Amino acid sequence: MIEKLPKFRSEIESELLSILDFWVKNAVDIEQGGFVGKLDNDGTVHPEAIKGCVLNARILWTFAAAYNKLGDPSHLKLAERAYDYIRNHFRDQENGGVFWSVDAVGKPFNTRKQIYGLAFTIYGLTEFYQNNKNQEVLDFAVELFELIEKYSFDQKNGGYFEAFSENWQPLEDLRLSEKDRNDPKTMNTHLHIIEAYASLYRVWPEKRVAEKIKHLLEIFQKHIIDPDSFHLKLFFDEKWKSQSKAISYGHDIEATWLLQEAAEVLDDQFLVDDWQEIAIKMSDAAAKGFMPDGSLIHEYNLETHHPDTHREWWVSAEGMVGYLNSYQITDDESYLKRVFGFWSFIQKHLLDKDKGEWFWGVWDDYSKMNEDKIGFWKCPYHNARACMEILRRIKK
Repeated sequence: MIEKLPKFRSEIESELLSILDFWVKNAVDIEQGGFVGKLDNDGTVHPEAIKGCVLNARILWTFAAAYNKLGDPSHLKLAERAYDYIRNHFRDQENGGVFWSVDAVGKPFNTRKQIYGLAFTIYGLTEFYQNNKNQEVLDFAVELFELIEKYSFDQKNGGYFEAFSENWQPLEDLRLSEKDRNDPKTMNTHLHIIEAYASLYRVWPEKRVAEKIKHLLEIFQKHIIDPDSFHLKLFFDEKWKSQSKAISYGHDIEATWLLQEAAEVLDDQFLVDDWQEIAIKMSDAAAKGFMPDGSLIHEYNLETHHPDTHREWWVSAEGMVGYLNSYQITDDESYLKRVFGFWSFIQKHLLDKDKGEWFWGVWDDYSKMNEDKIGFWKCPYHNARACMEILRRIKK
């Protein structure tokens, strides 16, 4: 199995360049500024589409990270474009924070303060800061951290609340999307806050950030990771009572390496050892969602015992990193076999070999899901990041 690693690494390197090239050529909105809000599988651009904070923050992260790794000036140019657009159009100069979305020409559209969006903006800004050391960029990231701590942190029960109005007032509808439950706390937002805070700590190693990362790790251990199954619980009330019976296999495997990474930035070996052990238990739990073709199904409803068996691009991307991480912890080649299974599935069913990038996903019969190639949620972050993580972990 190990003998396959050099070829695998070479293929992943080529795929990373292919993904980045697609976004360089197709994502820039030349007429209206920034980046297009929506592009279909067939290459049709929707010039009227709204532009999401998360998509733009993920573009910023992706091209900043790509430039940091590869040194290609065209990638830096896109990162700078993303930063300028976020600063000039998404940043709320009056109330602080970033808007959830803007319209096609960059005017505020949905002005709510979704903490998930602030977290991803921190993630993008801190990666961008690594290559330019511009104090303005770091100050912006720190400002967002302070706002999350001021308004979102739950002083009584711990953790973070989901969303607020433009001027930081409570909202009735807290959901990230129409598919989500309307609950005050979610696994998803907490996972991406800790991801952002870990990245912030690398460039701004303040004690308060370290304390918040430790707090978030404790929240995951105490409330979010099921102590019996080692699946993630997804939705919660204010006091951390679970509100959902669903398993999200993609989030399970994504969390294995992101939570371990958060422990690693604190430079506490005891904590790292603990989270490596948890990572293995979580990756073994996620493996219950595997299909014979090497992919993970999307979700499983524990109440109805009904599996949602479609397969999405981001799950396979995160799966490769998660199981590579498990292999590196244990030297157990069964985890490496999972990684190669994902890559085989991706090559066969998710890569658009004609127009580039990855399809959103496939149904049971392997027909393509008719979703965006670029969109509010379809971004270069999961698959490009997976490629960069693999290249970092597998040395030439």
